[in-house]
Amino acid sequence: MKFSLDNKAVDQIATPCLVIAVADGGALSPSAKAIDDASGGKLTALLDSKDIETGIGKCTLLHQPGGISAERVLVTGLGKQDKLDLPRFDRACLAAGKFLRDHSTTACHVCLHDHEFAAAGAADRLRQAALALHRANYLYTVTKPRKDNRPAPVREASFQAETDMQPVIEQAEGFALGYQTSKLLGDLPPNICTPAYLAQDAASYRELYENVELEVLEEDDMAELGMDALLGVSRGSSNAAKLIVLKYNGAAKDQRPVVLVGKGITFDSGGLSLKSGENMMQMKYDMCGAAGVLGAFVACAKIQLKINVVCLVAAVENMPDGDAYRPGDVLTSMSGKSIEVLNTDAEGRLVLCDAITYAERFNPAFVIDVATLTGACVIALGHHASGLMSNDDELADALLQAGDAIVDRAWRLPLWEEYQAQLDTNFADMKNVGGMPAGVLTAGCFLSRFAEDLRWAQIDIAGSAWKWGSNEGATGRPVGLLTQFLVDQAG
Repeated sequence: MKFSLDNKAVDQIATPCLVIAVADGGALSPSAKAIDDASGGKLTALLDSKDIETGIGKCTLLHQPGGISAERVLVTGLGKQDKLDLPRFDRACLAAGKFLRDHSTTACHVCLHDHEFAAAGAADRLRQAALALHRANYLYTVTKPRKDNRPAPVREASFQAETDMQPVIEQAEGFALGYQTSKLLGDLPPNICTPAYLAQDAASYRELYENVELEVLEEDDMAELGMDALLGVSRGSSNAAKLIVLKYNGAAKDQRPVVLVGKGITFDSGGLSLKSGENMMQMKYDMCGAAGVLGAFVACAKIQLKINVVCLVAAVENMPDGDAYRPGDVLTSMSGKSIEVLNTDAEGRLVLCDAITYAERFNPAFVIDVATLTGACVIALGHHASGLMSNDDELADALLQAGDAIVDRAWRLPLWEEYQAQLDTNFADMKNVGGMPAGVLTAGCFLSRFAEDLRWAQIDIAGSAWKWGSNEGATGRPVGLLTQFLVDQAG
């Protein structure tokens, strides 16, 4: 989707569809008032007669209202004015975007952001409106090309704003590209999106941006480094594992980088601890941690942030065959710590622990790993919030604030010492599962043992990375949270 700004009088803008917002009982925004005045009070009359619904996300399409240059006006409800905040505004903007997509509106002019509310400034509202519109218009077409009867997404969106908002809209384009990248990678079927495919995709970033470097470690390279935990997971697959190392050099060489680590299990059968058929159907999404960090990396490169970022993707397929690792096996990680495998379906932490150890060589300012780590996180937080664990309060607070600012929210969970005991075993330094109680926390405790000398955080996106049902597909999260964090760190 192409973004642009237009500061002409709203009633004089020629567009297939003008998008405005109204709230319950609230005063009309500048754009809404301009439309009302130009149409001879038509908007007010329709609001008074309840022919326009103002509930949050309710959309009403007005055809040729008269007095204005736009062909149609889409009126989007914001709900109660006194309850309006950025998450509710985001919901309304998403609803408007989906309405436009479903009605095959390929171009529009958006004024949603000029509806003021206390919780967000003009720049935040503009960015959120643009990003929500883009997210809502995503359509997967790689293996299902669009037919004539399928929706057509918005291709061009102009926004009512002065030219001084150009940096805001350019930043929104970066966020949008990040989400697009992450969602597409997440949605690709596992026979396409293999570890090798992820490496090829990463190579395209190097071609697009001059300040991006790429290295791909093959299985022989990882064996020399002692990454037996990661390679143990890969043993049952015919698709060789890859450790993808991307570097974005946006600041001075001596500036310590932020290292993003993504779990890239391109398909997770559970290994010999085989998942049930129902739980296996959507395991192409087990690489959404990798998709998330790659999306944030691309967004960073697009915006050209003044920061150094390293992106590590542990790309592995977890399959059962005669060489697959077994429950009861003991693996030695790159750190030298031994791990008793009790469940081969708790594989994400095994690939991540070696990647976290590898991250140490970059002398990182922070290490943030992202993974569809535990079903327990879904039980704890559902599908709205990602789970956050960290050994550093300052880092945790910064990540939470970034998520709040871009409506990609997380909730911090404890890493208390008491939970560590659940990982004790007589046969290794630790076991890879701590039992059913506090499963999300013991997974975090496991990873924390490999990050003792790092400022580290873990984001569990098992509940937030994709949607089920008729709207099934990757969400792109936590691209927004990660990118906003990088924006904040870059200053």
